[in-house]
Amino acid sequence: MPEQPPYLRIADELRQRIAEHVWEPGDRLPSRAQIGQEYGVGENVVRRAQELLISQGVLEGRAGSGTYVAEPRQRVRVVRSTAREQPDGSPFRVDMKAMGKQGDWESSTDAKVPAPAEIAARLGITEGDLCVRTTYEFLADGRPVQLSTSWEPYDLTAGTLVVLPEGGPHAGAGVVNRMAAIGITVSHAVEQPEPRQATAEEASLLGIQKAAFVTHIRRTYYSDQGQPVETADIVVPVAHCEIVYEIPINR
Repeated sequence: MPEQPPYLRIADELRQRIAEHVWEPGDRLPSRAQIGQEYGVGENVVRRAQELLISQGVLEGRAGSGTYVAEPRQRVRVVRSTAREQPDGSPFRVDMKAMGKQGDWESSTDAKVPAPAEIAARLGITEGDLCVRTTYEFLADGRPVQLSTSWEPYDLTAGTLVVLPEGGPHAGAGVVNRMAAIGITVSHAVEQPEPRQATAEEASLLGIQKAAFVTHIRRTYYSDQGQPVETADIVVPVAHCEIVYEIPINR
């Protein structure tokens, strides 16, 4: 049997110390040099072990301060379902309320952004065609739990009251309800989830370790005419969230 990589052995040792309450939540770990000297390994091995435990939610890194035992954190349930669209509320806020948390989000919209090649292909438009791009940071009790970047063809909503997803009388109503307000019926969405490692920017926004695992969901909404009306890249940290798909049954 192949020998266990040194960083996995160190991760197991650190995890065991936490389980045995040698270190309690909120405690600062010794320096990497101290841990490396104790276990006879280099600082890079300790760093990899700590990064693994940070990605798993066991430890947390604090810039300029060190590495700490993470406080217990309830995983947030993120439900994916077009059937949960509501005319007078947000499914995200409903989910957070059910968990005893306050759900909210921050957003920033840029109009008339040229569509990159991948986005253009997903929306069925030409690369460089103008889009409305909105970035979101979803929060549970003020802590980030999900990122999303949404793209809508500018020609689809230009000159209407829903051209800005988070502005005007239909602000925050969601894609399905906003499109309905201009006579477009959204019939279904297609989602493609895949695991990957977080980018440096995503890790910073989500408060996780760089290269920690996330679930990247590529979502596209379609009208009843088969036209893509919105596409989004949704990023959910694996250590902090569980994703549940709700499948409506048509009878």
